[in-house]
Amino acid sequence: MRVLYHFPLDPASRQARIALSEAKLKFKLEAVNPWAPEEDFIKLCAEGTPPALSDVTSRGTILIVGARAICEYMSDTAPKARLMPDDPIERAEARRLCDWLDMRFSDDVHSYILHERVEKVIFPTEPAHPPTLRAGREAMHRHFEYLTWLLERRDYLAGRHFSLADVAGVAHLSCLDFIGEIRWRDWPELRDWYQKLKSRPSVQPLLADRLAGFLPPRHYRDLDF
Repeated sequence: MRVLYHFPLDPASRQARIALSEAKLKFKLEAVNPWAPEEDFIKLCAEGTPPALSDVTSRGTILIVGARAICEYMSDTAPKARLMPDDPIERAEARRLCDWLDMRFSDDVHSYILHERVEKVIFPTEPAHPPTLRAGREAMHRHFEYLTWLLERRDYLAGRHFSLADVAGVAHLSCLDFIGEIRWRDWPELRDWYQKLKSRPSVQPLLADRLAGFLPPRHYRDLDF
C-alpha cells in the first residue's frame, strides 16, 4: 500500500496528494508534524520533512521525498497522470513556474503569512506580528498580479493544458484560502482559474481538510463560489 507522509496545510504535501489523485492511485495518508516529526519518520526519511511517498514497486519498497520528485515520478510512471505537456516549451514553462512557486512565492509569501498564522497557532509562543503579516500580504499582492497577467494570456498557468504548474499553484493558493487570506473579488481571473481547479476530482479532497485550531471560510468548500 502506498503511504504519503504529509502535513495538511503544507503546499508541498498538497502537490503530492493532487499528483497521486491525478494518477488515480490509491494511497494512505499519514500526518507528520513538520516542526516536530516523530522519531520513526526521521529514521525513515533522512530529510525529516514531508511530503514523502513510500511506494511498493517491482524493485521493492522505495521512498520518494519532496513535491517535485513525487509529482514527476507520478508523471513518469502513471499513464493516467497527464501532468506535463507534450510541447517541450510548455514543459519548460511548467517547470519554471513550479520553481517560482516553490521557492520565490514561498519565500516572499508563505514564510511570512503561514509562519505567522499557522505555525504560531500550532506553537503559541508569541502572537502574530502585524508588520510581518503586512509584508507577506504585500508580496502576495505582487505575485497575484503576475499570476493574473499569465492567466489573461493562457488557459492554464503554463499554457494551453493543465500541468504541474497548476498543481503547484492550486496547492499554494488553497493553503492561503484555507486561512481566509485571499479576497477573491479583487482577483477575478485568478478566481476563475482557482474555481476550475477546485472542480477537479484530484483537488476536491483538499477541501475537506480540517486542522485543529483553524476554521476555514465558508466558501472554501464551495465549488461555485
